[in-house]
Amino acid sequence: MNYTSLYVICGYLVILLLLGVVSSRFFRGTSTDFFVASRSIGSFMLLMSVFGTTMTAFALVGSTGKAYTTGIGVYGLMASWSGLIHSAVFFLIGIRLWAIGKRYGYVTQCQYFRDRFESPLLGYLLFPILVALIIPYLLIGLLGAGAVMRGLTMGMFPEAFAATQGAIPPWLTSLVICAVVLTYVFLGGVRSTAWANTFQTLVFMVTGVIAFFMIANAMGGMHEATALVKEHSPQHLAREGMIGKGQFLTYMFVPLSVGMFPHLFQHWLTARSAKSFRLTVIFHPLCIAVVWVPCILLGIWAAGSPAINLPAAKANAVIGVMVKMLVEAPFLSGLLTAGILAAIMSSLDSQFMCIGTMFTNDIVVRLMPAESLSDRQKLWIGRAFVVAIVLITYFFSLANPRKVFELGVWCFSGFGSLFPLVFASVYWKRATKTGAISCVITTAVVWFLLFARADYGAAAEQDSLVWGMMPVAFIFAASCIAMVVGSLVSRPPAEAIVRKFFPDFRST
Repeated sequence: MNYTSLYVICGYLVILLLLGVVSSRFFRGTSTDFFVASRSIGSFMLLMSVFGTTMTAFALVGSTGKAYTTGIGVYGLMASWSGLIHSAVFFLIGIRLWAIGKRYGYVTQCQYFRDRFESPLLGYLLFPILVALIIPYLLIGLLGAGAVMRGLTMGMFPEAFAATQGAIPPWLTSLVICAVVLTYVFLGGVRSTAWANTFQTLVFMVTGVIAFFMIANAMGGMHEATALVKEHSPQHLAREGMIGKGQFLTYMFVPLSVGMFPHLFQHWLTARSAKSFRLTVIFHPLCIAVVWVPCILLGIWAAGSPAINLPAAKANAVIGVMVKMLVEAPFLSGLLTAGILAAIMSSLDSQFMCIGTMFTNDIVVRLMPAESLSDRQKLWIGRAFVVAIVLITYFFSLANPRKVFELGVWCFSGFGSLFPLVFASVYWKRATKTGAISCVITTAVVWFLLFARADYGAAAEQDSLVWGMMPVAFIFAASCIAMVVGSLVSRPPAEAIVRKFFPDFRST
């Protein structure tokens, strides 16, 4: 039995651990360096870390599986909308929040919203909601990693893992991924995360392009692969009939989630200056195209290939199966799989990191008496909570798995529906505490009701639609109404607050 692919993957994980150890040598030993890398990250590393943390298993594993079941319209659903909206959010929201965060020393969203709306309650309210939305996001990564390794190693261990058709079981893959990510996050905090994200983003972008051309070549070329789709599954080459117009249009609300991702907020705050955002705003859409175009095409080609006949319930494993079947060289199969895992881990580390940051600064520091915690104690509290969240997420991943794409959409829908909160906070001087609290509560309640209606993410996406539209459209609308009405019926914010967060304010 040839285990070369596994050796390559293990070697990649070892390299990643070594990178974490090296980057930790630059760790300054302070909580500020652990949480925001002393705000010293430059343009290129900011681009790589921001892009890496947004390209999750949802983008690689989920999009390929979704294209396998739904067709080419998936690209328009997420990649096109994301390419346009992500950069707009980085420019309109990210730069302003970076400037405010640097001016007042914020390291978390809750700190900013608490001060902006003069409401400690808002911070305590947001924390559990953000964590509750991040945990499914974390699950996406672990489920995606497990599916890829299962597809690659199927039949490799006929006796050892008979229950999983001779493949490495998802629980083992999840355990290894959690251990590796936890190690370098624990050692160097967000600095190690930024270094690892940069390295892993380059790895998965390069290997993704290589995988695409190798698989296309193995299928006889792009023309032949597409011809097979036309012959065996022509419906996969059209949006009409597979994705409704209302569903397609309302997907535009999902990418707004980047404006409220806690881990992205933390990455923004690591920037050395406002100029560091230039590369991110300009090149982020191009990076999305480099990753999403191959993934969508691979999913469509898999649907047209007579040799690949996976049930829809196992669509997550499509890309792993294609690599195993069509890339004959074991070394390259391992390298390409390592690239997929790199994309998954480049988002997991940031999410683990941001949760530890929020718990330390938004809960522990707020509840403890002033000056009772040393900087070193804050550092270790953050590390301890990261470990706790990793363990919780791992045990959740052992439960009945959900489809990566569908679970991801629900997670992003929650964050996207909170976008009115952050947009109003930086552009609407009349936004008030009452409006902000109403917005958060309304979003949480409506999201949960619709999520429960969709069997907590287990239902097919088509069964989750409301009047042919994505649930996020209705959650977003409710969030906007709550924000506007709550602000208009309450007393305007104090002039001192407006001057603090809108320096160009002029009394009239």
